[in-house]
Amino acid sequence: MSAGPDGGHRLAVDIGGTFVDGISFDPRTGRVDLHKASTTPADPSTGVLDAVAGLPVSLADVETFVHGTTLGLNAILQRRGARVGLITNEGFRDVLEVARANVPDRAMYDFGYAPPPPVVRRRHRLGVPGRLDAQGVEVVPLDEGAVLAAADELVERYGLASIALCFLHSYRNPVHERRAAELIRARHPHVSVTASVDISREYREYERTSTAVLDAYVKPLLADYVVRLEASFRAAGFGGAFHVLRSGGGAMTAELARDAPLLTVLSGPAGGIAGASALARQMGWDRVISFDVGGTSVDACVLEGGRAGDAYEADIDGLPLQIPVFDIRTIGAGGGSIARADDGLLRVGPQSAGAVPGPACYGNGGEEPTVTDAALVLGMLDAGSFLGGAMQIDAAAAEKAVADRIGQPLGLDTTRAAASVIRVLVARTMSALREITVEKALDPRTFRLLAFGGAGPLLAPALGRELGAEVVVPRYPAAFSALGMLMTDLEYDAAATVLTPLDDEGLAGLAPLVDELAAEVGGTLAEQGVPEADRRVVPRLDLRYRGQEHTLTVELGEGDSAAALADRFGQLHAERHGHRLTEPAEVVTVRVRGVGLLPRPQLPPVPEATGPATPAAERDVYDLATDTVVRTPVYDRDSLGAGTRLSGPLVVSEPTSTTVLASDQHLTVDSHGHLVVTGAPR
Repeated sequence: MSAGPDGGHRLAVDIGGTFVDGISFDPRTGRVDLHKASTTPADPSTGVLDAVAGLPVSLADVETFVHGTTLGLNAILQRRGARVGLITNEGFRDVLEVARANVPDRAMYDFGYAPPPPVVRRRHRLGVPGRLDAQGVEVVPLDEGAVLAAADELVERYGLASIALCFLHSYRNPVHERRAAELIRARHPHVSVTASVDISREYREYERTSTAVLDAYVKPLLADYVVRLEASFRAAGFGGAFHVLRSGGGAMTAELARDAPLLTVLSGPAGGIAGASALARQMGWDRVISFDVGGTSVDACVLEGGRAGDAYEADIDGLPLQIPVFDIRTIGAGGGSIARADDGLLRVGPQSAGAVPGPACYGNGGEEPTVTDAALVLGMLDAGSFLGGAMQIDAAAAEKAVADRIGQPLGLDTTRAAASVIRVLVARTMSALREITVEKALDPRTFRLLAFGGAGPLLAPALGRELGAEVVVPRYPAAFSALGMLMTDLEYDAAATVLTPLDDEGLAGLAPLVDELAAEVGGTLAEQGVPEADRRVVPRLDLRYRGQEHTLTVELGEGDSAAALADRFGQLHAERHGHRLTEPAEVVTVRVRGVGLLPRPQLPPVPEATGPATPAAERDVYDLATDTVVRTPVYDRDSLGAGTRLSGPLVVSEPTSTTVLASDQHLTVDSHGHLVVTGAPR
């Protein structure tokens, strides 16, 4: 199952909005190779195969492949999923439209706000007789004939390819859902079927229904994609393990991903968080903010003690889903974000030029200025060395786009217009970072800002100046998310809502459920080929004070008493919210995470510097500290040995990323080759 220290290559591919990052690691030599290819929205597998083809490794020599994909996410955002139907309890077909009465924060002042329409048309939502009570006891038997009639109508009359099942209180007792799924699969074996209990055994009917529907919505599309991609790999000689990253970190086999594709829907950002977590533990960093800037978005996440915050509910375009995810803050601001003058105001993002047509400088028909175009105008990027010189870009087109679309409408010269684009992007990003630190009583100055993604090193030093935080640019920053995928274990989560008091009697009553969930995750890891010695099972409890709505998650250790758990919960509540209550606590949900340990790449240290660093070139670059264009040395990152110390302004160039320091900042290269940027904030 797992590769030893002398095993074959490990390979990972991460699909972004603009580029596909491929990375290979040879555990025998420690060699890392990476290659970028353009994202191919019409057929994402083409971009994946292009990225792999550019790596100096044969698929026949690859032992493990890990893939992060945005295919399911994009299908939901763009409403390009399968035609899906819903079968639920009689009288509850409209639960998706009743939804919740709350308005999302982003629309709190929008009096014309309308919730997103359900992905299932009303005529495709059918109810059938059958009912369980809140304890999971059958009140009305399931009408199996009605289930088959509903399935026949959805498949034969409407031609639907996928059906979701969600019955009331099935999280307590899955018998009705499991039986309905069995009947439909036997009658219509070519139709994709999702039972909500196979994805979530937690309460909240609307969220669970939405989760089942979204899984059914993306399942045919993603299953077909995974099958085709795996077949292409096998045809090219690949005989190793094929893994897909989960939204909450950890990987799963391709077979499991085909059965539960929704678990991978946010796998793109998860790779970077997994890499940040592994690096933080390796370096002994207690507090880190991961800062991933790609072509379309910024994804930021707080890590403490080497661990990212977990969440068990996410939102995609206003549609909730109950799956384990990292607690990530995302804003539409990346290298491809479009800048525009709007009634005398400069706005940057959330719209992106994406891979097609891309920024104006790409020469693919894009005419609107982007962050990449602005950085090119300011000298932060060099037209002659973009992607190591492998991609030709048009600096004149970038300058024209910035001048015509930003400078002229706002009465600014081209340089000032481009600098304003960068400053507005930094301000937007600062707001997002403050939301996950200052607004949660965390001092951002006590964190390291770990910057990666193609544009992360470009922007992070400017943010570090504002935050007063140390910035770290890891090795291979443009492909760090893909590298992070190689640092993951296999993981699987199971959970069930219980709603019981946190006392010794209640805790004892949970033991059978904990054992059941542990057996489920252990069995799933075994099915994925994980040896017993490499399996870890971690039970957790979602706790809250009686009368509260939201919960905090506490690990359940062997022999833990109710009093010990309540005390740990109280301490955590005080840390997060500044106080603890005297109210009794209760258990809302039991969770068990199964981990299948995999070998992780250990990057060798870089050689010590043997003398002063010598610039490879010089060019004019806009200095954010003085608001002037200055002659700036450009260093080749590969030439910077451990212990190198430099003062800004300066640029550090590498084939797929660029780090830019202002004149009041300083650079140190640590023993592992990471760039450490410091400097007093303004």
